[in-house]
Amino acid sequence: MDTNERVALLTQILEFGQTPKQLFTIPHPRRIIPKLKSWSRASSHSPSVTESSVSPGEESFEDLTEESILLSWNNMASLKLDGQYKIHKGPITGIAMCSTSNQSSIFTTSLDSTLKMFSADSKMLQRSVSFSNMALSSCLILPGNSTVVCSSWDNNIYFYSVAFGRQQDTLIGHHDAVSKICWHNNRLYSASWDSTIKVWHCNPTELLNSKKHFELLAELEHDVSVTTITLNPTYTLLASGTKDGTISIWDVTAASILHRLPCHSANVLDVAFSPDGRHLLSTGEDAYFKVTDVQTGMIISSVALEQNQRCFKWDGHIVLSGSQSGELFVWDILGGKTVGKIPGHAGAVTCMWMNDQCSNIITGGEDRQIVFWKQQY
Repeated sequence: MDTNERVALLTQILEFGQTPKQLFTIPHPRRIIPKLKSWSRASSHSPSVTESSVSPGEESFEDLTEESILLSWNNMASLKLDGQYKIHKGPITGIAMCSTSNQSSIFTTSLDSTLKMFSADSKMLQRSVSFSNMALSSCLILPGNSTVVCSSWDNNIYFYSVAFGRQQDTLIGHHDAVSKICWHNNRLYSASWDSTIKVWHCNPTELLNSKKHFELLAELEHDVSVTTITLNPTYTLLASGTKDGTISIWDVTAASILHRLPCHSANVLDVAFSPDGRHLLSTGEDAYFKVTDVQTGMIISSVALEQNQRCFKWDGHIVLSGSQSGELFVWDILGGKTVGKIPGHAGAVTCMWMNDQCSNIITGGEDRQIVFWKQQY
């Protein structure tokens, strides 16, 4: 290297830092982005020559995950029943999955007042727990997979230690039945028939501390009983549904209401944000799907149903729902039409669990059964 080249290189290093070596010799692959389109087009999706020209080994993990999720939703109408197990004596109200390096366990709550622990590997019932003689309405698992939280019609919220196999704590915080619970970032959200949603400080690492207490951080008031709640993907907004059909959207940081909308003419059964957080889908006992624009609060789509859809999951335009008759329905919510109907339960489908990849699905029903579903490609 001659003197001029050396001076030029040193100057560049001083001004911009060390010049890195070349890391890549070929162009990066195109990012795979799911597009909102009609079901007929989405189902027949096949990558273009340009998209397919990149070898799988060059795609990032994130791109492959997005592609896998899109593929799962595009094949949702081809779900196949993969086993059914009657583990309760009453309708099932909640499903949560706990996975560790050793095993995967499914926790379910029921109107029979019990929490059941069922092995996803051996398909055997492992534990049955009762906290009171009143129905349990929902359940979730706290980070660390060591604590299951259950809401109850006896106005309480129960904490169950998976490791110790016993009731860990009880949160007595409502004046009527607790209908649904959510958790994120050390905050527990509890909805109740006492017309409130309460926000509690709930740190999983503090649950073993005998001096702990559940601090009430906020109270979101409604006019009538709250039947369901959900958080948006960024956990900044909360949507609630009530007995009279009203949908409310809340700013959880400020604990203030953004929209209060008379979406349904009867009890709201389920509600969920789209993955991008821009839209909110709800269903009620008036047999309607309603899509609401989160920013404006306007109802942008209304789909009449032949029967009530008790619970659902959606990706922003495809909906998988559990019906009053026990079948699973697949909907093109943009086109407002059914694209699949799958026999399942002997009674209403009352709750649904889906993994992050949208490939494993478990439903619970009034027939006291949990049903496992798998994708067919």
